[in-house]
Amino acid sequence: MTGFDLARLLAERGDERYDLHARHLNHQLPRMLHTLGFDKVYDRAEGAYFWDRDGRDYLDMLAGFGVMGLGRHHPVVRQALHDVLDAGLADLTRFDCQPLPGLLAEKLLGHAPHLDRVFFGNSGTEAVETALKFARYATGRPRIVYCNHAFHGLTTGSLSVNGEDGFRDGFAPLLPDTAIELGDLAALEREVRRGDVAGFVVEPIQGKGVHPTPPGFLRAAQELLHRHKALLIADEVQTGLGRTGDFFAYQHEEGVEPDLVCVAKALSGGYVPVGATLGKDWIFKKVYSSMDRVLVHSASFGANAQAMAAGLAVLTVMEDEETVAHARHTGDLLRSRLAALVDRYELLHDVRGRGLMIGIEFGRPKSLGLRSRWTMLQAARKGLFAQMVVVPLLQRHRILTQVSGDHLEVIKLIPPLIIGEREVDRFVEAFTAVMDDAHGGGGLMWDFGRTLVKQALQTH
Repeated sequence: MTGFDLARLLAERGDERYDLHARHLNHQLPRMLHTLGFDKVYDRAEGAYFWDRDGRDYLDMLAGFGVMGLGRHHPVVRQALHDVLDAGLADLTRFDCQPLPGLLAEKLLGHAPHLDRVFFGNSGTEAVETALKFARYATGRPRIVYCNHAFHGLTTGSLSVNGEDGFRDGFAPLLPDTAIELGDLAALEREVRRGDVAGFVVEPIQGKGVHPTPPGFLRAAQELLHRHKALLIADEVQTGLGRTGDFFAYQHEEGVEPDLVCVAKALSGGYVPVGATLGKDWIFKKVYSSMDRVLVHSASFGANAQAMAAGLAVLTVMEDEETVAHARHTGDLLRSRLAALVDRYELLHDVRGRGLMIGIEFGRPKSLGLRSRWTMLQAARKGLFAQMVVVPLLQRHRILTQVSGDHLEVIKLIPPLIIGEREVDRFVEAFTAVMDDAHGGGGLMWDFGRTLVKQALQTH
């Protein structure tokens, strides 16, 4: 038999997946997965679930870091991709204007009526890179202000506004930048008064730790920036497209109209990478100021037909299925049920977030027995208790979650926006069981904690 046969290739070599990664890709990924017992073999996925080869289901509360907003393999998005492939379009000629990018831009801008134009790239980090470049060119200024603990991407420009040193170490020099604390308006004013700030880039809810901007901060920041002729850049890569119960998270605060908005992740439908930077007309007209500058910022695969079709299908599904309102309702239900557990468990300190972006924070317990165990974990490495919760959620309850950033005792929940009461019940019951185990001094959980302590000490 000749030609490429995907089904045959996977049947013959699918079991080599972890060895192939160890040999040819990031060798630390399979090592980490083996250590945590996360080295599962998932055979298929649909909606908010995976299934292993034994037919057991796993609830996905991670959504591919927010990519799977509509869940996996939504039939409308899947059909749109079949249709666009079957259409045989003259895609990516580069010297024509295809209809799909214009139609997707029109539909996106309908959700941000104060904005006028869109640039399509291929990822969230590209959307941020575009915003940084456009802000610097449009203002003629070099410096960008961002927040401590922010995450805006890992390419050089977006890394320059990344608030975690662990990502930045060893990759300097980066762009001129300044970090402030989230919500510190006085610090922002000190920086913009120097006259060299192009813009302030901010996540309306920080992904690391799930920290919302304080009430009124975005509006006040916008007024301050505009007074000093600098731009407000909203990074909605993770928070956008309904994640927080509004289409964009900045829309929770009245009167906030960012100059540039970065979008990606869920716009893809989970199939084809796509990023978008929405902006005001005058900014785009400054960047693309003449025919000589028509390609001054472009992307080889930007606005490709498959990505555009996926994006159009996603936005249509969101309208038809009222996804934003559903995410708001389900998120309120999940958050309220988890918040009700805070007084019950001394290790559980806070539940926060909006819509289906929820942070569960753990902290130092009061009782002596638990406090000594907590102190043991903290001495080895902050974040180990949250990892101790994530592991049994997967191993015993078949629920996939994540620790929300390095050295954080926070679990982040960003499930597909399509989950309902059945999934809320399953998660809350499982989380309650894990908390009961932790507070009862359950052997298995604290034994695993000792294993994590040993691992942490070995890597120091």
